[in-house]
Amino acid sequence: EPGVYSARFLGVQTSYEERFRYILERLRGLPIAQRGARFRCVITIAEPSGYHRSVEGNEEGVIADEPRGTLGFGYDPIFLVPEFGKTHAELSSEEKHRISHRGRAARKARVLLEHWSQDLSTPSENNV
Repeated sequence: EPGVYSARFLGVQTSYEERFRYILERLRGLPIAQRGARFRCVITIAEPSGYHRSVEGNEEGVIADEPRGTLGFGYDPIFLVPEFGKTHAELSSEEKHRISHRGRAARKARVLLEHWSQDLSTPSENNV
């Protein structure tokens, strides 16, 4: 949880603070090793012909014991990046974009587009 429907988790009218309380209550007492979390972003580029390619960016982390930081949005205050010892909401924009699931997927999508064939019916052999 909350999975692919994270923006609607516990209902569309539920605030992120309420979502945090619910998640943290469910995880209370669990050691950090059992609080694993993952952000995932998939970008698909499609042609009118129906041909498409997808790329994925993932970021592994853990759920913090409490919300921390004021930057970012969504689940950033409780998504802890172990190698920084900070939540997403505590990272600078530069740090976050360098390691985030969205940044990783976007960089892969850019490479995909840069190598996309000029012949729209088939991709180039250089696709990633």
